[in-house]
Amino acid sequence: MIQWESFDKNEIWILILLVITYIIAGLLPKKLPRNIALLSFLWGIASGMLFDFTIGGGLLDYYKVNDTHGYGIFDFLYYLLFAPFSYYFIYFYEKFEINKKSFVWYVLGWSILGLGMNWFLSKLGIIHFQHGYKLSYSFSVFLFIQTITILYYELIKYRKKG
Repeated sequence: MIQWESFDKNEIWILILLVITYIIAGLLPKKLPRNIALLSFLWGIASGMLFDFTIGGGLLDYYKVNDTHGYGIFDFLYYLLFAPFSYYFIYFYEKFEINKKSFVWYVLGWSILGLGMNWFLSKLGIIHFQHGYKLSYSFSVFLFIQTITILYYELIKYRKKG
């Protein structure tokens, strides 16, 4: 694992975004049980890494994170950014009492938000698309992972009741 080739705007932005997103998560009123909150954080990291290691810098290599193709400390910190967004996704799902009728709109809205975040990260130079990959391709990834996230969350809630 490399530390970093150069400490520049990428690393600074990752640190700023980490601080902001985790502070917001900490300031939100506690709506989820601690074990569900922790699970949502872990799920965010795991699902983000899974897709980044397959379509990102892994098997298909459609984009790279940060300055190099190697895996470094700030790549790991970048993956920690997925955690609070996964938490927010579950948190607001509960807060707004999303049901079968509003589920599709909720997932579509978050998928658009995910595209916006990807666009923002690409403008900051943190994500670099390559080999013909376009930002719009990520929309299907967001639709898939967010649908799976809610199905998984609903399964956990169902088993917790029973």
